[in-house]
Amino acid sequence: MQNPKAKGKIMAETYRKEIVQRIIKNLLDIQLLRLVQAQPLWGYGIKKKVETDFHIKLRHGALYPMLNFLERKGFLTSQKQHQDGRARKVYTLTKNGEEYLQSYYAILKEQIEGTDFK
Repeated sequence: MQNPKAKGKIMAETYRKEIVQRIIKNLLDIQLLRLVQAQPLWGYGIKKKVETDFHIKLRHGALYPMLNFLERKGFLTSQKQHQDGRARKVYTLTKNGEEYLQSYYAILKEQIEGTDFK
């Protein structure tokens, strides 16, 4: 029989993984901006980071249209760089992207603190 404390820890970890996956899937734009905020990245690097860090299989058909959308919105810029004979598009967060993330953090803080419930 499993120790109740150990079972609770396993359940908490399971819930954590499930919630993180839901956040990534449902707020993909925000998560991509957060990744690029930490360091400029190229598409494949973003894909691998999401898969490694969040255990989510990110399809090219979801990633690249979202990166293009974020670039059109002015939240990201891209620059072609050549490395080992290959060209890659490296994405960087813009001032507008930074402001968008700050708004997201403020709203999230309000939600957590419950200040919007009246």
